[in-house]
Amino acid sequence: MIGIIGGSGLYAMADLQEPHWQRVATPYGEPSDELLFGRLNGLEVVFLPRHGRNHRLLPSEINYRANIYALKSVGVRRLISVSAVGSLREAIVPGHLVVVDQFVDRTRGRASTFFGDGVVAHVSLAEPVCVDLANHLAAAVEAAGGTVHRGGTYLGMEGPQFSTKAESHLYRAWGMDVIGMTNATESKLAREAGLCYATLAMSTDYDCWHEEVGAVEATDILAVLHANVELAQRVVKELVRDALLARPCACATACATALLTPRDAIPAARLAALEVILAP
Repeated sequence: MIGIIGGSGLYAMADLQEPHWQRVATPYGEPSDELLFGRLNGLEVVFLPRHGRNHRLLPSEINYRANIYALKSVGVRRLISVSAVGSLREAIVPGHLVVVDQFVDRTRGRASTFFGDGVVAHVSLAEPVCVDLANHLAAAVEAAGGTVHRGGTYLGMEGPQFSTKAESHLYRAWGMDVIGMTNATESKLAREAGLCYATLAMSTDYDCWHEEVGAVEATDILAVLHANVELAQRVVKELVRDALLARPCACATACATALLTPRDAIPAARLAALEVILAP
């Protein structure tokens, strides 16, 4: 099953067949919302509103562990994350899409691992995005008629406030390409769960570094997002094809050598909570 995390406008797709919402319980609490199941191009897909319907959760309030757990528990193995970002590069014009391949995580205090509390594991994040899935995603953007930038680094900030000018210029000096508040955390948990994960970053603004453009406002972001809803829907429809079901990557085995605690030494309650995460 193919999973998609994103905004509510993404799910109002005329071509989505047999849509139905379903609540999924997890050992980590409630996901952001119910999951929306359906069929697209003959394949099963499931959508999750990252911030909940009606956008009611701050980035710091999202239960990322519950979201990833819920999606894997219902059969998702390849996960696309669609999100709004600020552009830190002149060439990434608002309205352009970026299939990022790296993250720098500047969030703080979030639950960003399934491990701990008696279980130790260290997964590799050298390549935090599934290369195969990212290639499919970039090709889908091109087929849908969008402008795509292949590769780029996503700076994950805590929020919910936007950057100061000093921060924005600092991130540009670091070589960051886009900035957002959610996907760095998602990518870590998706890797621990053995999911193929790729980000479709939708540039909505120039943050606040661009001297010829005003500082970003929430209303500006919404205006660009609403204009791009149709494009995002076309990308999803182009993406969901039979070829996407193959997994020639090593994402599924991320925890094969990462788990350091012997299974027979893991507390029973913790092992039960991790069974879905550790499953292939």
